[in-house]
Amino acid sequence: MRDSAPGRLTITQATLDDWQVVGGWAADEGWNPGLRDSVSFFAQDPEGFFVGRVDGEPVSAISVVNYDELYAFLGFYLVRPDMRGRGYGLTTWQTALAHAGKRTVGLDGVVAQQDNYRRSGFELAHRTVRYAGSVPVPPGAARSPYVLPVEAAGLRAITAYDAASCPADRPRFLESWLTTPGHRALARIVDGRITGYGVLRPAHGAQRIGPLFADTRADAEELFDALTAEAHGETILIDVPETQPHGVAMAETRGMKPTFETARMYTGPVREMAGERVFGVTTLELG
Repeated sequence: MRDSAPGRLTITQATLDDWQVVGGWAADEGWNPGLRDSVSFFAQDPEGFFVGRVDGEPVSAISVVNYDELYAFLGFYLVRPDMRGRGYGLTTWQTALAHAGKRTVGLDGVVAQQDNYRRSGFELAHRTVRYAGSVPVPPGAARSPYVLPVEAAGLRAITAYDAASCPADRPRFLESWLTTPGHRALARIVDGRITGYGVLRPAHGAQRIGPLFADTRADAEELFDALTAEAHGETILIDVPETQPHGVAMAETRGMKPTFETARMYTGPVREMAGERVFGVTTLELG
């Protein structure tokens, strides 16, 4: 941590209470994290959240969450608007990034910062596009009999399915993510085998889907339609990798529109993943 004289920046590990303030900053930027995301984020790595203060007031933030010995993810890189241009962001970045050690670090960077990320050693993997829209449920539409609450599959099976599409296993995160009050988690199960799963959660004025992992477009669409039915006409947000054309088509054929763009970037190699299964990323803050 970096301590400083009065009127200068002090960086410490953040608490959950601190992160309620940071979540508000993220909402003001239009990122719209889920209302209860922080609890699951801290479940993965409670030491991976940092806040910078000047005279006791929070002015900057970042998270660098370690998943395992090889991989970490960076998010919430924020400086309060009235305190920008003073070097607080870079100092907070440098302090927090040390938490990752020698791990490969991933991030989903906003367009305006991508060149800065490249200068810090991050390389582009793909773009991610946020789609938004109100997705009406046709009258009399019935949920597929293969789409069930994730409890029918069990945490161990969902964790194994999830791991195939991620740069690291994340059982601690998932145990919280799947059971947080207000989160609705569904799996598609055929003959005892998982062919996809997804989670719907409340955000500011919308419902967000993430992740949406599935073997095929048909599997993904059954899950997507079941999750959107749970939203009861609220606006749906989903972040789709541009490398997943079936995910893009799924969103566009349901009348959703692109509203926001980020870039997935890494500082080094990550393990092989079934990227074709990713129809919607889990979060832009933790990957």
